[in-house]
Amino acid sequence: MRVDLNLPEDRVGPRPRRASKRVWVGGVPVGDGAPIAVQSMCTTLTHDVDATIRQIERLQEAGCEIVRVAVPDRRAGEALKELVRRSILPVVADIHFDYKLALMALDARVHKLRLNPGNIHNKEGVREVVRRAKAQGTPIRIGVNFGSIPDKEPGEVRDDAQRMVDLALSEIRILEELDFTDIIVSVKAFEVPKMIAAYRRLAKAIPYPLHLGVTESGTLLAGSVRSTAGMSVLLYEGIGDTIRVSLSEDPVMEVKAAFDILKSLELRDQGLTLVACPSCGRADIDLIPLAKVAEERLRALPVPMKIAVMGCEVNGPGEAKDADVGIAGGVGKGAIFRKGKVVGVYPEADLMDALLAEIDKILIENGKEPYSHKAPKLSHEGQLTPGRSVPAGTRT
Repeated sequence: MRVDLNLPEDRVGPRPRRASKRVWVGGVPVGDGAPIAVQSMCTTLTHDVDATIRQIERLQEAGCEIVRVAVPDRRAGEALKELVRRSILPVVADIHFDYKLALMALDARVHKLRLNPGNIHNKEGVREVVRRAKAQGTPIRIGVNFGSIPDKEPGEVRDDAQRMVDLALSEIRILEELDFTDIIVSVKAFEVPKMIAAYRRLAKAIPYPLHLGVTESGTLLAGSVRSTAGMSVLLYEGIGDTIRVSLSEDPVMEVKAAFDILKSLELRDQGLTLVACPSCGRADIDLIPLAKVAEERLRALPVPMKIAVMGCEVNGPGEAKDADVGIAGGVGKGAIFRKGKVVGVYPEADLMDALLAEIDKILIENGKEPYSHKAPKLSHEGQLTPGRSVPAGTRT
């Protein structure tokens, strides 16, 4: 019996991206094959313009491409004009309950509106917003959250995923009736299977870009895992055009988590990709803090680069031979390797400097500026402890 292992559905890498309309959010393209855009949301009070701008600048430095701000009241709405003027990123106004706040956001020339059809019930007000958005060329995200949809009526046979999809479709019809098609759509839920089902169904029903996310996903570890579990399935299937990882955390961490998801699926190639083994009894070097130091010092790399921090000769140049450059640990020392070939051996205390020097060589060879002089300073001072002095094979 012969099995064809090269069928399209079995090939290495994500499925082809779902075809969709392209929508521009400021200068950022979303959909129609554009790179999957990374979003986050400010945690500051929007009316505190200075604090919000400082956070937006930090998000931009981390790689964020679109930023959303809450507009819960008129004070926030009145701050939007100054915020939009000063923001380095396209600004999305997050609107719930009161359509008049969306009109204020349009007056401020925000780059996109997010409307929640689950809690904006004045449909004539929505139509007024849509007409204004169309005249100004401002796109709208129809953002359905499971927590905002109406309770089930007696005898309801649709599952929750379908109820989210149907609510999104009913709102899309309002926009399409007004010949408005600069639309992005999301159907988020906390429960990953429900979220996946809703997006799969919606992807078949509409031609618009999809914004992926898991709502209220949680703290850094739990939320990152839950978001990855949900979004990776869809992204691998070619579904999704922009993402936000929602965390109870500094929003900069949302951006880092988002890029890690996209880089893991080989959907974005940007900056540092750190390969590090989990360490074990074979390791002859203090691997875990070394990997943390490497991640911190290399996080601002301006070009895509895969860098490995490995604990021993087993997981060293061989296992990480596709890394551009890396460290393989030894007894109180380590080897620096490039594409699996050792280029130098250094004491453990000198390894990080040696790695940075090798990265500079690679950059210069490719016509780029060296990186080491502008690498973030080490804040893990004291975490690197002396290397293990007893070889792995002779420990008792």
